[in-house]
Amino acid sequence: MKDYLKKDCTRLKDKKLFLFDQDGTLYNGDTLFDGAKEIVAYANQKGKGVFVTNNSSKSVGDYVAKLKNMGINCQESDFYTSTDATIAYLKANHPQKKVYCVGTDSLLAQLKEGGICLVQPKEAEILLVGYDTQLTYQKLVDASWLLTTKDVPFVATNCDLVCPIKFGFVPDCGSFCQMLTTATGKKPTYVGKPEKDMVQFALQKFGFEPSDAVLLGDRLYTDIQCGANAGIETICFLSGEATLADIENYPTKPTFVFENVAQLINLLKN
Repeated sequence: MKDYLKKDCTRLKDKKLFLFDQDGTLYNGDTLFDGAKEIVAYANQKGKGVFVTNNSSKSVGDYVAKLKNMGINCQESDFYTSTDATIAYLKANHPQKKVYCVGTDSLLAQLKEGGICLVQPKEAEILLVGYDTQLTYQKLVDASWLLTTKDVPFVATNCDLVCPIKFGFVPDCGSFCQMLTTATGKKPTYVGKPEKDMVQFALQKFGFEPSDAVLLGDRLYTDIQCGANAGIETICFLSGEATLADIENYPTKPTFVFENVAQLINLLKN
């Protein structure tokens, strides 16, 4: 048995900040996993549960509504998304620049609220790509034109290749970007997980030390890598994208592995 499977898990009971991925970790599509309500309640009892997600297709308000409809009590201050990180990145690195965004209506609204100037491709100085569940071929044409004719910075909210849903997986932002790279030769700068800023923001905002925190997710190259980059412990669940074979082949190992959140909450309560 591998080290990350047989490791003593009792020290997880001392954690105070639980950083939760959502899709594939707490739910799949609109189906809440057994144990999800309990693990979030446990986290808030021990300290704080924070939802750290790469999914830029929804606004924080959308996420609050989704989780509340599933029976998980939360508010907007409990979230930090790749959209939040992208707004901070654009303001720090490309202040006052005009942005053409391939994204959902929710993403566009949150960018505008965050002070980002959104324009059509001909006026744009930056291309931003998100997880666009309203993607059209024309958007890909416009993005390709912008990258080819104007040579603008190419920024993406997250590098996830797929997003889990009920029947399996669908293409995510990283896959959209791969299409654009194939068409134009231009590669994006990714902002969300696995960048360590996602974790460091939560530590600073809620006043915890790295030793207090654990990141819980189902993707190795985003969730687990993010935790490792930020120097905190990680839990990988096999309820989403990652398999044991993936873990064995990936260079950065999670600290712990569980089948699902139900298995974890049973351990924490006993």
